[in-house]
Amino acid sequence: MTIRLNVKQRAAAVGTLRFVSVFLMETIARWIPATPEMEVKMLLSRQVWRMAQQADRLGRRARELRAPLHYSRKPQANFAEALKQLASISDTADRVDAFHLVALPVLAEQYRAYLAETDKVTDEPTTMICDQALLEIHTMIDERSSWGDEIPPSRASDSDALRKLKRAFAEAKEMVDYSEPATRAAPLAARA
Repeated sequence: MTIRLNVKQRAAAVGTLRFVSVFLMETIARWIPATPEMEVKMLLSRQVWRMAQQADRLGRRARELRAPLHYSRKPQANFAEALKQLASISDTADRVDAFHLVALPVLAEQYRAYLAETDKVTDEPTTMICDQALLEIHTMIDERSSWGDEIPPSRASDSDALRKLKRAFAEAKEMVDYSEPATRAAPLAARA
């Protein structure tokens, strides 16, 4: 039986997806200056823009779900810890693989989980955002492959950092914490 999320739960999920999108965007943006290979810088720059677009669409949708504009919500602790592990990776090849071959598939899985839990009729705007994000994720993963020799190749076997990252995301079963509902932004008159 499919679970149908209420509006507060949808806002919580959208806010969490936005948090993760912003986190990934900021992480790869921080990697760019520290990356010596120009081609990797170019690839990551494209991915920063794509992640920013996802975050913006989710942020605007949050307002429609009675949450503050550009509402972000931390993921559950285990998932947040996995994101921190991702951000701490320092090797260029590991960074490229951690983002494209670990983080993006995990994010895609979270979008698909949301689509499975929501009502596609009453939540059509969010489902459209999720579908668009899934296409973008697929494009980003394909770009990593299509750059071929321009990008450092994946190692024959995973480094310790990648193995730990994969394990951390595997242990982080749930991303969204539904325990605290989203709060509505105060009216503009009340903020003045």
